[in-house]
Amino acid sequence: MSRSNKLVVPGCQAALEQMKYEAAQALGIQIPQDGYYGNMATRDAGSLGGYITKRLVEIAEQQLSGNAGRMGR
Repeated sequence: MSRSNKLVVPGCQAALEQMKYEAAQALGIQIPQDGYYGNMATRDAGSLGGYITKRLVEIAEQQLSGNAGRMGR
């Protein structure tokens, strides 16, 4: 299956992966080691995606307000 999502910033994949693992750790969710998310509970997957989206919005808001130095709370 091919992904239709295209990354706007080249090379950001590693940063997004790191954010995914940090979010999973913060939420107490186990990331599948084989990369297959089909056995993950829908609730966990939704929580993980929502948490990541919330953090990305917070980072963007901080950058837009000129507080880019405060990104890591």
